[in-house]
Amino acid sequence: MQLGAVADDFTGATDLATTLTTRGFSAAVVIEDRPVDPARLAGLDAVVVALKSRTAPVAQAVAESEAAIDRLLGWGAERLYVKYCSTFDSTDEGNIGPVLDAALARLGADRTVVVPAFPANGRTVEDGLLSVNGELLEHSPMRHHPLTPMTRSRLADLLAPQTRATITEIPLAVVRSGALREAIAAAPAGYLVVDAVADDDLRSIAAATDDLRLLSGGAGLAIGLTPASSGRADAFPRFAGRRLVVCGSASAATRGQIADAREQGHPLRKVDVANALADPAAEVAALAAWVRTLDPDAVPVVYSVGEPADVTADGGASAEAVERVLSSLVAELARDVDRVIVAGGETSGAVVKALGIDVLRIGPQLAPGVCWSAAVAEGGRELAIVLKSGNFGAVDLFSNAWELLP
Repeated sequence: MQLGAVADDFTGATDLATTLTTRGFSAAVVIEDRPVDPARLAGLDAVVVALKSRTAPVAQAVAESEAAIDRLLGWGAERLYVKYCSTFDSTDEGNIGPVLDAALARLGADRTVVVPAFPANGRTVEDGLLSVNGELLEHSPMRHHPLTPMTRSRLADLLAPQTRATITEIPLAVVRSGALREAIAAAPAGYLVVDAVADDDLRSIAAATDDLRLLSGGAGLAIGLTPASSGRADAFPRFAGRRLVVCGSASAATRGQIADAREQGHPLRKVDVANALADPAAEVAALAAWVRTLDPDAVPVVYSVGEPADVTADGGASAEAVERVLSSLVAELARDVDRVIVAGGETSGAVVKALGIDVLRIGPQLAPGVCWSAAVAEGGRELAIVLKSGNFGAVDLFSNAWELLP
């Protein structure tokens, strides 16, 4: 295996795996610590272990990441990639720094790059400052994220509270100078925050770091990677059951996709948060009954946040209740529904766990960082599933995603 990766949430894992497949890698996603027969991974160029550790306490995130790294090395990974969100999504008490510290220690390495940039999705880094669609991170909608409010834009300032390692910034002029490899080698040991505002910058960074055993960043850096061999290619299966969209994300992009689905005439139903808190089983039953009353060819959308006012400030209790309801709903309907789009990283993790999925086979790409995957749920039911970061995907994704399935 050429590359082993650890992602801090499930949508991030498919984000990276999708980007790798566009580069010619054969890739799969393994879910957390689920037992997997190594024969199922034989011949793959890359394996990404999906964790649900983005907002986990440091000790837990480090332990889970170290276990994932050990599995990947045991499966034969030659290099490692620590994947975190392209908007960093980490507070002063966050775990990105400690996880990177642990990964370097496990490999006996002394440095790696920090490259969250993903220009295709509007994430760029210049002068060490992370921007989202042209706005500094601190001025973007991420400032109001309920779990990881991003109130600073300089990556060194975000990472410094989490690690004792030296943090060095490498500006865009050096990236484009042709001497980036030398600059990386000459920098102090530690973390190198590298500017990138275009895909060609990412390709330059990837080329200049081909001797590093550890890479870190968002999925964008993978566009500069090349597989050592053609790997294996599995045909993506066909599916013909019901379709379903569930949205636990509060992001502006997902709200726009929900609004577009409404305009396109898709049946929509909002989770009753009060019911989800008081009697989640009853809320699941009500939602499942509603889906079953619809035309089998309909694309129902079940969501929790349609507008900013729907976000509740209750310490995350409502968000957790919604995750339980949406994941239980997908599991309840799994006998009939075999094509599912899930919006939101936390919700995606909950759905995959509820279905008992252990491996995701990467399929057709829908947008940068968004793809169909094939999986087998507990009981042997095959399904196609999209695990979508709340911020990703075109506005008409819920209407048009189905057209790219075989």
